[in-house]
Amino acid sequence: MRNSLFEVMNRQALIEQIQQKKSFLCIGLDVDITKIPTHLLAEEDPIFEFNKQLIDATHHLAVAYKPNTAFYEAYGIKGWKALEKTINYINENYPEIFTIADAKRGDIGNTSTMYAKAFFEDLNFDSVTVAPYMGSDSVEPFLAFENKTTILLALTSNKGGLDFQGLKTEHDELYKEVLKTAITWKNSENLMFVVGATKAEYFSTIRKIVPDHFLLVPGVGAQGGNLQDVCKYGLNKDCGLLINSSRGIIYAGKGEDFAIKAQKEAQKLQQEMAAILEVRSEK
Repeated sequence: MRNSLFEVMNRQALIEQIQQKKSFLCIGLDVDITKIPTHLLAEEDPIFEFNKQLIDATHHLAVAYKPNTAFYEAYGIKGWKALEKTINYINENYPEIFTIADAKRGDIGNTSTMYAKAFFEDLNFDSVTVAPYMGSDSVEPFLAFENKTTILLALTSNKGGLDFQGLKTEHDELYKEVLKTAITWKNSENLMFVVGATKAEYFSTIRKIVPDHFLLVPGVGAQGGNLQDVCKYGLNKDCGLLINSSRGIIYAGKGEDFAIKAQKEAQKLQQEMAAILEVRSEK
């Protein structure tokens, strides 16, 4: 189990990990069983074994892991068990790692409370992604867990992300209204926000609204986002970024050395991040 130092994964613990590892890398554990190395299919739990080897090979390079729950739910109870074993393995062996349940939940209050309990209490994730479309009473049950982090979708990296998020309201674009409203909610200091790397030009505007919050940034790598551009506009005094890479790392190899190849891809990003942080510290 987690030791007392990291039993509560708070903001300062995350910042210290970023400083120690010279990394703000988050690895997405989005496991498609049709894409994992075939030799793992002989294992009792191929999904967990795949994750375990990836985690063991990259934990010193990453500060966070983010399983997307859809990739586990798709396999029914076996997939959910693999998710449970994965989060337990991280918490027990690498308790300093920040964990994200990429579940994109959001429903009426009593349902959101149950979702929050599932991820924060039963599975003991540090954070969960939440959709803000239903408003404050769908998000505040997550924020009620004061020692956990709620990661709100703000500006996503998908092609249709601006269909609604970019709509003009009476006052501003919708994603900006989401940000401005969310930071007024109780315990909003425990919010992070999802901002896609493919929207790098928006980061300077977003930082004017949420200068101090962490941003979870998908889209670097396979989706075409540029790390340098994101950091140019998105870094704050505490770093303030978690850059997620999934497919580009976890599917780097298809053979028995898949974890080593994943490690090499993770190391490339970590070294780029270290250089960015070094330059920033010299300013």
